[in-house]
Amino acid sequence: MKIWVPSKAAADVLCDLPEVECVVYDGTEPVPEGVGEAEVWIPPLMPVADLPGLLSRMTGLRLLQTVTAGVDAYRPHLREGVTLCNARGVHDAGTAEWVVGAMISVLREFPGFVRAQLRGEWTYHHTGVLADSTVLVVGYGSIGEALERRLDGFEVDVVRVARTARPGVHGLDELPALLPGADVVVLLVPSTPETTGMVDAGFLAAMRDGALLVNAARGPVVDTDALVAELRSGRILAALDVTAPEPLPGDHPLWTAPGVLITPHVAGSNPASVRRTLKLLRSQLLRYLAGEPLKNVITGSY
Repeated sequence: MKIWVPSKAAADVLCDLPEVECVVYDGTEPVPEGVGEAEVWIPPLMPVADLPGLLSRMTGLRLLQTVTAGVDAYRPHLREGVTLCNARGVHDAGTAEWVVGAMISVLREFPGFVRAQLRGEWTYHHTGVLADSTVLVVGYGSIGEALERRLDGFEVDVVRVARTARPGVHGLDELPALLPGADVVVLLVPSTPETTGMVDAGFLAAMRDGALLVNAARGPVVDTDALVAELRSGRILAALDVTAPEPLPGDHPLWTAPGVLITPHVAGSNPASVRRTLKLLRSQLLRYLAGEPLKNVITGSY
């Protein structure tokens, strides 16, 4: 069985399995020969060029296992009969840690103090603080749970929102009423047609003055033009690990908007995520070879 893997590290943990042949394809090199023979594909972290064209040539594909939680790049282009699985859980720790770090960094004005340090200026003043805040988590899944565990001890109130209401978790239909009461709004929703542009001018206008928007979801969830307008007004703050477009062009107005911290989609790029990804890949391949049910199978929109 031929498996396409994104790295030598992935090959090292999979290619001792019986009757498995690994082909390393990281998306930057020419497409390997025998594209139609690949039965399992584990794509690299960043989507490859001409993904629809490549998938159309993978006529022998039976399993596509992503190394990301998001699968929006792949779902529209898969043939019937191909099982799609995501990497739910492997980036929970890293992403939740980034969110906490981003919140504290913006509220305590670390970027401004770093700029002052580079100028040799002692700019004493009071800053914001996370303590006593209401943190609204929009998209309360496994990453949201990991975030709440890390916020325990920061003396905040966590309000949970998911697509469907359940005990202790509000439904998305309740979001408009919850936004005005939040000091921090954390976006952790998947990228779907329903969430694209969800954070529009109306959403942002409903946020209270001085509130912080944290996007660790996907760039298209936020209307970038509307966000730039709100940031320029000075009414809200933002911390973004994802943007639309992405990568963000060097001349984009978001770079110079006041009150925003931008990191280049690095929340899940860390050693813990790598270790957990490799562990998941081996577990999934063992299940696949044994004909056992796979984890994280995508059956609907997400």
